[in-house]
Amino acid sequence: MSGALDGVRVVDLTTVLMGPFATQLLGDMGADVIKVESPSGDSSRGIGPGSSPGMGGGFLHVNRNKRGIVLDLKTPDGHAALLALAARADVLVYNVRPQAMARLDLGYERLSAINPRLIYVGVFGYGQDGPYAPRPAYDDLIQGVLGLPSLVAEVGDGVPRYVPLAFVDRTVGLAAVNAVCAALYRREKTGVGQRVDVPMFETMVPVMLGEHMGGATFVPPKGEPGYPRLLARERTPFPTADGYLCALIYNDKQWRSFFKMIGRPEDFDADPRLANITVRTQNIADLYAMVADVMRTDTTANWQRRLDEADIPATPLHTLDSLMHDPHLQAVRYFRVHEHPSEGPIVQMEPCGTWSESPASIRRLAPRHGEHSAEVLREIGYDDDTIRRMAEAGVTRLGGA
Repeated sequence: MSGALDGVRVVDLTTVLMGPFATQLLGDMGADVIKVESPSGDSSRGIGPGSSPGMGGGFLHVNRNKRGIVLDLKTPDGHAALLALAARADVLVYNVRPQAMARLDLGYERLSAINPRLIYVGVFGYGQDGPYAPRPAYDDLIQGVLGLPSLVAEVGDGVPRYVPLAFVDRTVGLAAVNAVCAALYRREKTGVGQRVDVPMFETMVPVMLGEHMGGATFVPPKGEPGYPRLLARERTPFPTADGYLCALIYNDKQWRSFFKMIGRPEDFDADPRLANITVRTQNIADLYAMVADVMRTDTTANWQRRLDEADIPATPLHTLDSLMHDPHLQAVRYFRVHEHPSEGPIVQMEPCGTWSESPASIRRLAPRHGEHSAEVLREIGYDDDTIRRMAEAGVTRLGGA
């Protein structure tokens, strides 16, 4: 069965992580994604170990289901080829600042003039109506301007630290996929494409403040911003007698079940801090500290069994290594070995979700640099002599050599 976006052609001008992650998801859903790289290649090709130069693990995990073409967009021939691609595309995604696209004469006005049905999507740092518009942006910088390291410091040792994930890049990448799919749906109704900006900062502010705006929601404010449960230093995996366990005792039923499980059912009704979710939230640090003291008295396995029987959500604490050997992921065959044409066997994570009619799938693995240049150029009308001349001039690169 074909994917939900089968027949949609995406021109992917993105590099590194945020944009390539978004376009990979579109490719997983069936889109024909054409990754356009400069002659020097996407810098993420050098991230992580690899079997051959330019094919690092970081690149392999965000560039599957794509065909790769090299074009030097600063040359007349490369620019003309990109215009020819855009004229035949449904979607174009870029992740440089709009000013850079304008300097390349690849702004929305230019491309929509040759393809009014084009969905032109930019993923970049900041909305273009504010003073931050021209600033460069990376995951770390957006974490900082959001204040995320300040929260880490508040619940930790006082030192601001970035979350050790490309948290912003992947979240904004998902937002870009949402935007593409919604814009495609509207185009099906109207026949007209559009420009869509997906700024990192503004996209992430609701993620940051959704719970933490708190009392600042109201005019005048009814309290300080910050959600106490999430900011409690005691909100950690609970140490057990032989390891750690993640448990969330949240609603009335779960708290009552917890005290019954530990042989202190009367405490639930007697302790005013447990009366309802509002007062529990106000006293959550003390309550979590109490739970931590109890959890130290038994093993992880025993607590998991007891909490499961009490219908209280709990799970063991994974590491990077143990996550890859998780029994649930093994059972659903989430990690699968694929044979890459040049890199040999590589592990890929399966596309997420189950579709009864149009499943996502892995149809091809990440391309070598310029692997499909000739193929794509032929599709847009270039003959072999012209392609060879462009390769000799350094405008393109052929065959992934």
